[in-house]
Amino acid sequence: MEDRKSETERTAKKLMIATSMLLFSSHKLPGVRGWELRRRLGKNYLKIIDALNNRLNSIGLRVKIVFDQLSSDSPARDDFDKARFFVTLSEPLSVADIVAAGWNIEDVAILAAVFSYIFTKGGKASEKELVELLEIKFPRQRVEAVIERFTKKGYLTKFEDDMIKVGWRTLAEVDEKELLKAITEIASPQQNQRRDNTKEEA
Repeated sequence: MEDRKSETERTAKKLMIATSMLLFSSHKLPGVRGWELRRRLGKNYLKIIDALNNRLNSIGLRVKIVFDQLSSDSPARDDFDKARFFVTLSEPLSVADIVAAGWNIEDVAILAAVFSYIFTKGGKASEKELVELLEIKFPRQRVEAVIERFTKKGYLTKFEDDMIKVGWRTLAEVDEKELLKAITEIASPQQNQRRDNTKEEA
């Protein structure tokens, strides 16, 4: 009985340590590396993270793991050690929630278009390409201002050769597959409507 109590207390302490490491990181970027968690929590740190996830889910949060580069289709121990662990929302916000949080809907639209283009281009695109793509729908100055603003916020990263990649906040907060799926679902009805209109004209 005493052993069980001691084990429960040890687990509770490790959960508290994991929570403090993830929420109150002293790094420039949020979150921590897997090896840092292993050093503080022990070799079974992934079990502690699973237990923490169960608790966070009740308040709409989860621990997201972002891998730098996987060594195979199935992550190995070394992959988890090198990965970055973040606390983020368990479900994506609705458009109404985003607007209520103070985001401008046009800025969100521009950012979503930037993300989708970068994702479909293999992870990076030139700023010139992005501006030319978006100035069809938005004023050029607005597009450039939004790109600059979200670069400062960490959603985008600029390089000296005018190339732009997604930033750390995008990796932590945006689900690439879900974003592309949503854009595809939006585009499909529009494409079908164009086909119907073409048939009617013919």
